[in-house]
Amino acid sequence: MSEESLEELKADVIIKLRKYKIVKKEKVKDKVKYLIKIPKEKQKALIWCIPEEGTVGIAIVKNLHKIMEEKNIEKGIIITTGKYTHAARVEAKKNNIELLPKIFPAFNIFKHELVPKHEILTLKEREQMLAQYKIQPYQLPQIKGSDPTVKAIGAKPGDILRIIRESPTAGTHIAYRYVVQ
Repeated sequence: MSEESLEELKADVIIKLRKYKIVKKEKVKDKVKYLIKIPKEKQKALIWCIPEEGTVGIAIVKNLHKIMEEKNIEKGIIITTGKYTHAARVEAKKNNIELLPKIFPAFNIFKHELVPKHEILTLKEREQMLAQYKIQPYQLPQIKGSDPTVKAIGAKPGDILRIIRESPTAGTHIAYRYVVQ
């Protein structure tokens, strides 16, 4: 029985939190590859787990993008304990590839009692909320796209999050945050 690597644990957390469906999982040389479906966006994605402490460069990102094009896959995710070069970050952004940071947790952060529930508003919910309060998205309090909760649920800059907090004195409190770079 083989143990999962840290990168695979992180991939499992991402898949569960974002409600992805695993189509295929395979180990190839030093990588673990997942082919997944994103039901909400009706897309396919490819997750690469690279278990090396080194630096992930532009060659790996270009290689993933080439495979994505060959298999008609819209999104890619790279998970590693290493670092990413600047060129790799630029290339990934250009090709719809998400680079998970080294510090991304290998557990469900929403199970902690101090982390409230976070949800991405749908387009309809977004329009209703903005109309109700007569505001523009940029007028909401902001949350960085690098926040671990934002990364965990897959929110992107421009999304609006609903944060639901339970309080013994105030009951349920709902706050909204605008995701920024």
